[in-house]
Amino acid sequence: MYYALPNERFPIPEVDVSKVDPKWWRTEVDYQTDERAGTVVVDTPNRYLYHVQPNGRATRYGVGVGRDGFSWAGRGRHIAYKREWPRWTPPDEMVARQPELEPYRHGMAPGVDNPLGARTLYIHQGNVYTIYRIHGNPDERSIGQAVSSGCVRLLQQDIIHLHDAVRTGSTLVVV
Repeated sequence: MYYALPNERFPIPEVDVSKVDPKWWRTEVDYQTDERAGTVVVDTPNRYLYHVQPNGRATRYGVGVGRDGFSWAGRGRHIAYKREWPRWTPPDEMVARQPELEPYRHGMAPGVDNPLGARTLYIHQGNVYTIYRIHGNPDERSIGQAVSSGCVRLLQQDIIHLHDAVRTGSTLVVV
């Protein structure tokens, strides 16, 4: 499941699975919850994302989450829209913290080195964009780590899988 994807708009290399503990690999699991099928649940402390399926099952993905001071939680959020190979524009606050991002203030073109990766799910609270996203990531070593500025990172192959499975408007719960 982590082979190269040469037919993507920007070919994606094979994941170096030696850098990813097998516990973070995508898998189908038993998952008892009161959430409806189709809901996305991010378990921040355990660094997993669950896409709830019918009959007590879920697809589980290992994720990278927000580092100290950038983690968050909440209910009532949803996946407002999805994009393939999005342009990345760091928020002004991020550029202020990391001046080396100044060249990207007006955006970074899509590609394998773009921090948003191959796919992105945009998170809204009501009708308001939260600035947080669920997205692909070119650095497999970040999976299972608390390293982001609040976004949820997946392996490129996993975000493509999730992007294809999740519906726009799906509920998002972050614990």
